[in-house]
Formats: sequence, C-alpha cells, structure tokens
Amino acid sequence: MVRATAAVVPTQRAPRALPPAPIAPESDRETPRWQRSGPLRTTLRYIALWALAAFFLMPIYVLIVTSFKNPADVSVTRIWELPTSLSFDNFGAVLPKLSSGFRNSLALSIPASLISALLGCANGFVLAKFRFPLSNVVFPLILFGIFVPYQAVIIPVSQTMTTVGLRGSGDATGGLLGLMLIHVIYGLPITTLIFRNHFVSMPNALLESARLDGAGVLRTWVDLAVPLSKPAFAVAVIWQFTSTWNDFMFGAMMTSRDSWPVTIALNNVAGGQSVPFGQAMAGALLVSLPTLAIYILLGRFFMRGLLAGTLQD
Repeated sequence: MVRATAAVVPTQRAPRALPPAPIAPESDRETPRWQRSGPLRTTLRYIALWALAAFFLMPIYVLIVTSFKNPADVSVTRIWELPTSLSFDNFGAVLPKLSSGFRNSLALSIPASLISALLGCANGFVLAKFRFPLSNVVFPLILFGIFVPYQAVIIPVSQTMTTVGLRGSGDATGGLLGLMLIHVIYGLPITTLIFRNHFVSMPNALLESARLDGAGVLRTWVDLAVPLSKPAFAVAVIWQFTSTWNDFMFGAMMTSRDSWPVTIALNNVAGGQSVPFGQAMAGALLVSLPTLAIYILLGRFFMRGLLAGTLQD
C-alpha cells in the first residue's frame, strides 16, 4: 500500500511594490528647463513690466497734474511737479470753448456708431450663415475697405458730398449729416468683420429651429441673431465711437464753423501763438472722458466679442 504524500510547494513572497515615481507637473513636462520661471526671473519680469507701464503712463500723469494746477503754476520747467493746490480754473476756462464741439461730436458719434454696428451685424450674419452666388468674393471686397486710408479718398469724398449738398453750409446740419454718412460707410468693413467672426461660432441648429418655426431671414436676424450678439455689439460700438469721436481730418473738411466737432475745438485751444498749457491739458482730459466712459460701460464685453470665432476650426 502506497502512502500518498502531499508535496508542499514553498510559497513565494510577493515582490515589494516600489513607490511610484514622482510625476512632474504638466507645465514642467511641457516647458523646457531653460524656459521655466524661477523667483529671480519672475521678479525681473515684473520689474520690467512695471517700468514699461510707468513709461507709457507718463503723458497721462502730466495731463492730469497740469490740468489741476493753478494757471499761474503752469510752466514747462515745472511740468513734473505736483500742484500746490487743487484748482479747477483750467476746466472753467476751457469748457465754454468746447461746449459746442461736445454737442456736435455727441450728435455725430452716437448715431454713426449705432447705425454702423447694426448694418455690420446684418452683413456679418448673412456672410456667416448663408451662401449665395459670389459670397466668397463679396466678403474680401468688403474687407478691402479697411486698408483704404482716409488720405486716398479725401478729394473724391469732398467732391461727392459737395455735389449732393451734404458738405458745410450746403447742408442744414452744417455738414454733420454728411460726416455721419462717411463714418458709417467707412466703419462697415470692420463692423462686418467683427460680427461675421461672432456669428461663425453660432450653432446652425438655432437657425434650423427658427426655420422650422416659420421665421424668415429678417425675423431670424431680429429675434435670434441680434439678442445673441451683445459682445460683438460692444466691440463694434467701442471701435466706431472711438474712431468717430477722434476724427479730425474729415471733420475739418466736411463741417462749417458752427458744426465743428470737439477735436477741432480742442485744436483751436492749443493752436494759438501762446499756448495755454493748463487749458490744453484740461481740454484733452475732458475730451477723453466720453471714450473712457464707453470702455468702462462696455469693457466687460470687449475681449469676449473681440475673440469671438478665433477658436473655430
């Protein structure tokens, strides 16, 4: 009789698990070692950025400091000094000289900005979402207007506006209506580009839903496209308002004396034989306030609208 013996198999100890290797942060893995920022490099970078910011803000410092100085303390040799006392005499002296220019520029810039933005919105919507014959040709032709300088068209524009009675004393508004028309037309290329880039990112499913509900192109634009394009409107209005408000050349060419925009009135303050620096600085500060207010009110939409459509494939 054979006795069965059980073979004992020696147990093997499981190998000790090695601790996982430390994983470098994703930024360190993607960035070469020589490009990684250390504390010293970061400090030097911030110092350089603050120095550049201070350099570019120097004119603004001079503008503000000189505006609030007493007129007797304003001189070229003391331009960097802080005012000994806060004075509003420069603003009181220059404001009557700019008041009519302010009214003319506001009456010009606000309608021109809104009309150009609305027309650009319509153009951009159609060019982004609809295909029609020669659509690939129309858009580049519109964009070509961005690269046409004012100086290249000043003579034909002047002759055309004189012929149709929209220049100077030939116009009941003193040339403001013709000047508004010029800025609306000249602003269409850039506003069309802004809105076209915005509407490219709009899902086509929204247009199909509107079409199923029986909405045509105009109804879809009014009820769907316009409410969804607030960021693009902010960019277009800021761009057009700034361009129209700061215009000098067309304003001097198109308008009569009573309809001069504020830029010409400001030029007349600083264009005499003896320049009143305090009044000129105070006037420049006042003239810059409307554009600054536009940026403050619509600034939160500005970058969002400016970058719309840039991440599309």
